[in-house]
Amino acid sequence: MFQIIEESKAKIKVSKEKKISKKLPVFYNPVMKLNRDISILLLNSVRKSKLQIGLPLSGTGIRGIRFLLELKRNKIKNISFNDNKKNFIKTIQDNISINNIKGKNNILISNEDANLFLLNSSGFDYIDIDPFGTPNPYLDTTITRLARKGILAVTATDTSALSGTYENACKRKYWAKPVRNELKHEMGIRILIRKVQLVGAQYEKALTPIFSYSKDHYFRVFFKCKKGKTKVDKIIRKHGFFETAGPLWLGQLWDKKLVKNMHKNADAELQKFLKVIKEESEINIVGFYDIHRICEKLKTEVPKYELLMDKIKKKGYKVSRTHFSGFGIRSDISKEDLIRIIK
Repeated sequence: MFQIIEESKAKIKVSKEKKISKKLPVFYNPVMKLNRDISILLLNSVRKSKLQIGLPLSGTGIRGIRFLLELKRNKIKNISFNDNKKNFIKTIQDNISINNIKGKNNILISNEDANLFLLNSSGFDYIDIDPFGTPNPYLDTTITRLARKGILAVTATDTSALSGTYENACKRKYWAKPVRNELKHEMGIRILIRKVQLVGAQYEKALTPIFSYSKDHYFRVFFKCKKGKTKVDKIIRKHGFFETAGPLWLGQLWDKKLVKNMHKNADAELQKFLKVIKEESEINIVGFYDIHRICEKLKTEVPKYELLMDKIKKKGYKVSRTHFSGFGIRSDISKEDLIRIIK
């Protein structure tokens, strides 16, 4: 049984089953709305037009349909929907018709394995890999078909491996050791970034994160692609360990200019989330301090965050909250100086 639901400007036909599973005849996950919101915001905030967009794992097609309805004029040259589900072509055609989308000659639809779809294509300026689980099975073909100055979006929902619950799984899948402490989500996303970059390195493609975040049950990273051996070598030089975690990416997680643009262009719903990321993107360091953990060890009362941050700033240090933890602050202050201020 199917029903029509609305997400932002789009309407789509989805299965009535309430349990989210990749076995659904039409896969739609309402929790990932923010994931799609940010994709649209990012593409509307970069200086790129006439994009050839590839969606190898389209599901209901909600992301692509929203792209067609919500991306600025001239952003899309063509968009390719693909999924290997039975009746996928009819699903997409129905959802395109429901939304009265005009100019259908720039829409391509295929119904095959995601890797075959990518290999059979001539390449894309934007590819979105949003799988159920690890993105690993799709990285090789995706990166080979990513244009020289393209953007790659990668989602990983196997956060239990990346965040240290299953250390051996992380070692097998991502060739790195995770941590199981307050830094687990940031270290996990940095491990994911390095894995994607290593796959890119094989094809002399340097993949730099321009926007990264952790939310709900998933990690999400957008990369810009540049071609060349020396650019790849620069990327690899930023791989290393942080405390016991790694190897992982030790470079920036965000393009500061892009984050500012996104924050400026965001609606009220996204602005609060982006405000924190905008502030922490100004502090290019790895890791953050968990104030509750520090105070617990000191056996002292947890100070008000605003007061603590104000005192840190007065000492001449940079400081912000972090979206990775409700108890964390990101700062270039040393731990010793921070403890002195708390005491």
